[in-house]
Amino acid sequence: MEKFGKSQPISRVEDLRFLTGEGRYVDDIAPDGALATYIFRSPIGHGVISELDVSEAIAAEGVHLVVTCADLEAAGVNIAMAGATVKNRDGTQGAAPLRPILAKDKVRYVGEPVAMVVADTYDQARDAAELIMFDADELPAKTSVERGGETLHAEAPDNCAFDWGMGDEAATEAAFKAAAKTVSLEVDDNRIIVNSIEPRGCFAEWDGTRLHLANNGQGVWVPKGNLVKAFALDEANVRVTNPDTGGAFGMKSMAYPEYYLVCHAARVLDRPVHWMSERTEAMLSDNGGRDLVSTAELAFDENNKITAYRVRTKCNLGAYNSQFGQPIQTTLFSRVLMGVYDVQTTYLQVEGYYTNTVQVDAYRGAGRPEAIYVLERVMDRAARELNVDPWELRRINFIKPDQFPYAAATGETYDVGDFDKVLTRGALEADAAGFAARRDADAKRGLLRGTGLCYYIESILGDPSEGAKVNFLEDGTVEILVGTQSGGQGHETVYAKFLSDQTGIPMEAIRVIQGDSDLIAKGGGTGGSRSVTTQNNATLATVAVITDAFTAFLADEMGVPASEISFDDERFRADGSNLTPTMLEVADMARAKGRDDLATHHARATLEARSFPNGVHICEVVIDPETGIVTTDRYTVVDDFGNLINPLLAIGQVHGGVVQGIGQALQERVVYDEDGQLLTASFMDYAMPRAIDIPNIDFTSEPVPSTANVMGMKGCGEAGTVGALAAVANAVQDALWDHGVRQADMPFTPHKVWELLQGDAIAAE
Repeated sequence: MEKFGKSQPISRVEDLRFLTGEGRYVDDIAPDGALATYIFRSPIGHGVISELDVSEAIAAEGVHLVVTCADLEAAGVNIAMAGATVKNRDGTQGAAPLRPILAKDKVRYVGEPVAMVVADTYDQARDAAELIMFDADELPAKTSVERGGETLHAEAPDNCAFDWGMGDEAATEAAFKAAAKTVSLEVDDNRIIVNSIEPRGCFAEWDGTRLHLANNGQGVWVPKGNLVKAFALDEANVRVTNPDTGGAFGMKSMAYPEYYLVCHAARVLDRPVHWMSERTEAMLSDNGGRDLVSTAELAFDENNKITAYRVRTKCNLGAYNSQFGQPIQTTLFSRVLMGVYDVQTTYLQVEGYYTNTVQVDAYRGAGRPEAIYVLERVMDRAARELNVDPWELRRINFIKPDQFPYAAATGETYDVGDFDKVLTRGALEADAAGFAARRDADAKRGLLRGTGLCYYIESILGDPSEGAKVNFLEDGTVEILVGTQSGGQGHETVYAKFLSDQTGIPMEAIRVIQGDSDLIAKGGGTGGSRSVTTQNNATLATVAVITDAFTAFLADEMGVPASEISFDDERFRADGSNLTPTMLEVADMARAKGRDDLATHHARATLEARSFPNGVHICEVVIDPETGIVTTDRYTVVDDFGNLINPLLAIGQVHGGVVQGIGQALQERVVYDEDGQLLTASFMDYAMPRAIDIPNIDFTSEPVPSTANVMGMKGCGEAGTVGALAAVANAVQDALWDHGVRQADMPFTPHKVWELLQGDAIAAE
């Protein structure tokens, strides 16, 4: 493609202001004179509140307000926070206990908000919070995903929130009984703390009629709906904005107590009120990710073809239902249950448990990384037990190109795919043929080298509809208003370049506007890798509206019928006319004729189907048996993202996702003690991946354009994480296998790996 053609790897235009300190984050835009907030949180994991006396705090210097749950209720606030539920296997609905904005009667996890203090300064608010007299009759804390233990909620007396199933249980059981061979593996998917570079924060303003909340989230409409419900306000009287957001990863897509509290304080005090989380506070209160254990089983015929797949999962919900917690490991997990393999007989059963830990919700991939991790771990185990090359076992079971569109057993319809082509390219790019030589060379140095393979597929989620609005301004520039929200993905670059490609408007003349419910009437926000496909689809629809409107206007200006005017993505043209105006020139012509109606154009569009990005991750690790240290030495990705809008940004998304996967697989480890205390509440105890821990990540695009949208695109935001977990884990398992290690679970910390190897040494003695 020519150097300056479409879909070129353009550097992100927003990075200049980010790197020079010109980003506009919550802390940068909080109103002057905004009051500061401190949240008093439960110091214990489980207990009945016996004392909550805030009188001394209220009297402290600089304090304007102290709020408890009782105060919220007295003010008429609806204290119930939203939490989706799923249906049980018996047809009843999953448990839906009250999750109050502030603790009511009981506390159920360390870090649960109990009271809010608002003062002139943060230090004053924090000092006043230390004067709060809080006591509770402690109850035993429950941290395991098992029935029984001390009851957290009366609605779930055995602490099981739901028992959900999908598939044909009887047919699956019959297939296992008839199988030539079955393989089973228990797979533990460890909890992580998201740790976005910018912690959660917000401020609120109240003018006596309208409420404005600015928070660093993933969209403005979910929090707007929540605030309308909580405060019984008209929708027209609630405005939510998202400024620049420093990382989100799913964790910032839902409601949190602090947003309601700051809004309540602003209304009561008629003053702007601001809150920003500290890091340890974030570790205690941000929704966690993953945290489930699954038993996965595969049934095979005599030709190593999978005949059935069964998964039984127990997942940790935390102390309450978070906004999307119940669907994550059930309906979202099921989207890619069988991955890229041609199997119709499946069964998934999931039990969700309440524990005295912070809530668990969406984290990059939201259910799909969990599902692929389980499947690709048991595929790796099956290859060993069947004595089949893991690459070949996947090829035997792939859905073949001529089977598309393919109706998966769980209700998804995969539009296109050529998995063998992508896998073959992966083997070439990773130099799979040279692995044995690398392994043997390391063995001579006393090191263990392993290789791991993961073939993933993910389902693009979220609202398939989106809107775009384009304004032609008098100064010759253009605004495009979008319904998604960037958390660092580069949307300002992608959307401006895409609009430029479709209209010929110079990219530097286009400004992307996002995250304002007053300016954008409706939008789906960002999540589920939906943003670029849905938003650019809406942009195409809006460009069509502009083109039709401008063509109708030009019919008189050019003196030809509108049907004879064409637009070639740069200029309008017609035989018999010397006029060849650009879109910007048409906008100026229309303004000069008083046609202000042609300055603004809007359209909504809905994708008819979802796209399914897929690809192969190949990882090689090296283990030092003396220390247990695992080094990720080589990492190769070949992805089918369909047609790429900006390859450079796609590569960046993959790199970021892979790093998060490597972090979970090798380092990140959340630990609660038996009393529900979080022992990993700072970076002294919670290990995040650093640059030195990450190898060069080799990325290759092997596109099979999607038929689910006219652009042939497939989302790429979460793909790196979806593929990374199993690739790294399978590589570690491969390195340990010949040392007798048969059960190896993330995170593969040096201490854990050393102990696994010592177990082998002890057994040998």
